[in-house]
Amino acid sequence: MGAHRRKCDWCGSGTPIVRDMEPVNHDYQYWCEECARALIIKGDPIETYRELEGEPIYGRLLEEHCTLKRFYTFATA
Repeated sequence: MGAHRRKCDWCGSGTPIVRDMEPVNHDYQYWCEECARALIIKGDPIETYRELEGEPIYGRLLEEHCTLKRFYTFATA
């Protein structure tokens, strides 16, 4: 199933913008913008991720909402 047809693994309705490349629970790999923002605000951001829409939407969310001093990895290939 392509990313454009897939739904957010958490809410089940949003279009995923990011994929967690090292999920703790493999049932929750694909996240829509709203759910991804909630993760960041809660203090549990995705650390190794792949952007799905071709734009750095998740990267911008990290910059805007993340106050933790962690290192994040954008996965390529």
